[in-house]
Amino acid sequence: MPSHTAITDTLTADHRYCDRLLARVDVSGRPPDWVLVVRETDAFCDSMERHFRFEEEVLFPPLEQVSPMAAGPTGMMRQQHAQIRLLLADLKAAARAEDAADYAGIGETLHLLIQQHNAKEEGILYPLADRALGERGEALAARLGN
Repeated sequence: MPSHTAITDTLTADHRYCDRLLARVDVSGRPPDWVLVVRETDAFCDSMERHFRFEEEVLFPPLEQVSPMAAGPTGMMRQQHAQIRLLLADLKAAARAEDAADYAGIGETLHLLIQQHNAKEEGILYPLADRALGERGEALAARLGN
């Protein structure tokens, strides 16, 4: 029996994966090993970019096609992705500059912004996509890992 929560389940699990990577880049309370911080920051940023590209290139276009009203929420998510991408670039720069104070502040801002963003996607956009795309959503969700 097909799962009509495949998008919600798969993308929410990917959010949790990215959250775990973000938690690993916290530099508060310990002297940073900057080589490790840079490596973990790159892994986190790469995972976020993979997630955003999946949504923008694979999920949003068919959703907007079958449900034109989804263009409002997907447009908002694209704007938030752009904001988060700027912070991700700043986080990478702070890691490479070995600036613990900047890095910690940017990380905190990212954490808050990402949590708010994820709550909107998980509570509104993904369930909408599951309903609108039906069985097609399951095939799309399976592409996230590829």
